[in-house]
Amino acid sequence: MALSGPVGLVWLRRDLRVSDHAALYHALRSCAQVHCVFLFDAAILAPLPRADRRVEFIQRSLESVDAGLRALSGHAEAGLIVRQGLAEQEIPRLAQQLGASAVFANHDDEPDALARDARVRRALEAAGVALHTYKDHVIFERSEVLTQSGSAFSVFTPYKNAWLRKLNAFYLSAYPVERYAQQLAPRPEGERRRVPSLADIGFEPTNLHELPLPTGSEGAQQLLADFLPRMADYGEARNFPAVKGPSYLGVHLRFGTVSIRELARLAWNAAAQEQNPGAAVWLSELIWRDFYHQILSHHPHVAVQSFKPAYDAIAWESGAQAERLFAAWCEGRTGYPLVDAAMAQINQTGYMHNRLRMVVASFLVKDLGIDWRWGERYFAEQLNDFDLASNNGGWQWASSSGCDAQPYFRIFNPISQSEKFDGAGRFIRRYLPQLAGLPDKLIHAPWLAGPVERAAAGLELVAAGTVPGPASYPRPLVDHAEAREKTLARYAVVKGAVV
Repeated sequence: MALSGPVGLVWLRRDLRVSDHAALYHALRSCAQVHCVFLFDAAILAPLPRADRRVEFIQRSLESVDAGLRALSGHAEAGLIVRQGLAEQEIPRLAQQLGASAVFANHDDEPDALARDARVRRALEAAGVALHTYKDHVIFERSEVLTQSGSAFSVFTPYKNAWLRKLNAFYLSAYPVERYAQQLAPRPEGERRRVPSLADIGFEPTNLHELPLPTGSEGAQQLLADFLPRMADYGEARNFPAVKGPSYLGVHLRFGTVSIRELARLAWNAAAQEQNPGAAVWLSELIWRDFYHQILSHHPHVAVQSFKPAYDAIAWESGAQAERLFAAWCEGRTGYPLVDAAMAQINQTGYMHNRLRMVVASFLVKDLGIDWRWGERYFAEQLNDFDLASNNGGWQWASSSGCDAQPYFRIFNPISQSEKFDGAGRFIRRYLPQLAGLPDKLIHAPWLAGPVERAAAGLELVAAGTVPGPASYPRPLVDHAEAREKTLARYAVVKGAVV
């Protein structure tokens, strides 16, 4: 017997799961019949390369959502509706076809997403359909954590302290979606298709299946189960790229295949246990994520400009020289092994260790003198876990132009960073096998190896910027000490700014 009463449509975006889901919970509580849709948005897909790991991650995760909806509802006709097109056209069209009185979605505070949602809202209102949105992607959003004067925080530590003071079990509670699962409606006859394949949406397979990156909610839980026994060591282990230290859940947080409330609850509870000091560090990293999201919400100009306006006066390298240096950085041929190995990692896998993100960002901006926005865009193209707020915040931190950023005169030394965090060269050898024969003391700076040592390692040093072969490696693009002095002069224009 068909259900009577209002029909609701849940529009999934960066929340690809069926448990602890704010919009789904509110729809199920409010409506007698609930449908779920994911839209492959043409405006987002159009500029992407035809082989994009993130698109493949989404496609495979949607299969998990589809199966999860059927299991949750208990009947085979339930499942996910998948459409492709422009959001302002497809969402209102589907809402009308289903007879929905309301569309439910979770917040997305990226500027382009807000503009998209405004267009969708107008189109829905014209059709007499409401759009309801909810917080789901962070613990505290927008203006939930403010200074005593009512303004947004721009320094992390006081934000963190205020965040922790505000936190209680209520904010970490899961939405009991399962309690109202009977409201999930069978899909209409014409919508009972399987989740489209990559080919169906015009994309090609990537090497995602070769990576240790399981997809969907099941994949997130697999990674979480692997991380929990290691959490106590997170504070120290996370700094070493050759060590299994991070949670590797970044991409799952990005696409919402795991609930931020679940992760923060685990970290908060574990941090209270003295035998688990790493949990407090992990919780702090989750708070950084909230911090950058509230910065983007209150200061959307950071998407294209420096948080500190004075830093937009810096004269970066330009023209053919800048293009040459940037290409060498992108392709991992700077002559600094830790930088080049990190770039090989992101190019081959779509992942880069967090410590290395800081190292390569500092090198691009403060050794090569390239505008931070160039690096930010490259990461946006390559990272599986690309998130505008966090990516922008990280790059502005490295360039000293952002909120609570490192001072401009603090410049990472790529050699000492390599010696400190990859002392035995394990990470370097993994991604730069041509350097594997060098002794540990020379692998961080191969140009210091003498002819005998190079011959013993089967290594040839070639000109700076040269594309290396299987047994060659380029000399450094720049001398770090000289580059540091040049950077200090370049940043002199902002000496009067708050650093």
